[in-house]
Amino acid sequence: MEYREFDRMVNEVRDERDLTPSITFPALMQKVYTWMAFAMIITGVTAYGVANSPSLLGMIYTNPVVLWGLIIVEFALVFGITGMINRLSLTTATLMFVAYSVINGAMLSSIFLVYTMNSIGQVFFITSATFGVMAFIGYTTKTDLTSMGKILFMALIGMIIATVVNIFVGSTGLQTVTSYLGVLIFVGLTAYDSQKIKHMLYEQEVADEGAQKLALIGALTLYLDFINLFLYLLRIMGSRRD
Repeated sequence: MEYREFDRMVNEVRDERDLTPSITFPALMQKVYTWMAFAMIITGVTAYGVANSPSLLGMIYTNPVVLWGLIIVEFALVFGITGMINRLSLTTATLMFVAYSVINGAMLSSIFLVYTMNSIGQVFFITSATFGVMAFIGYTTKTDLTSMGKILFMALIGMIIATVVNIFVGSTGLQTVTSYLGVLIFVGLTAYDSQKIKHMLYEQEVADEGAQKLALIGALTLYLDFINLFLYLLRIMGSRRD
């Protein structure tokens, strides 16, 4: 749902061909990718640390209260940041982003138990290359990707519904279909979101708190794109442990 909020923030921005980027634009774009990279590092370190702690793994995955509590907190943090960004201070929003990165890392720790380290590293490299290419395309293209974004959002909703249904059905074929669909959706969303972030920050005259909060929202959006793309590629290409 954060994509709908993201669209709302940029729906009044004019075509970039009629705009001149502000002097603060490069610094704000740098903040987007710095915050995203910082969150990725936190998530990776947390996931690896939890995976190597039997006590933490047991606490999370053998206690339904803890597991569902973390899931609920994850959703609350994402919706809180995207839905209340105008009412949050930059410090509070940043701390919420960090907290989300930590909790998401704890939830992702299971991949180290399911997949081999080599395949995780290989898929991470593939994800990074794919993400980089699509982000570059989204940033540089003159084509308006708004229509594509709307289609991708509807496809995302459909995929989520199919995934929930498959929890009860347990169809291997449906899981394979949703995995490939997930890759296509988040490859497209990476380009779409990169363009939206560029438009959103293009005319920010000063790097004040409001502009930096927009950059933080952009970082969260790209972080979610990367994580989801990585997980779907891992489901397709990852080598499971014996």
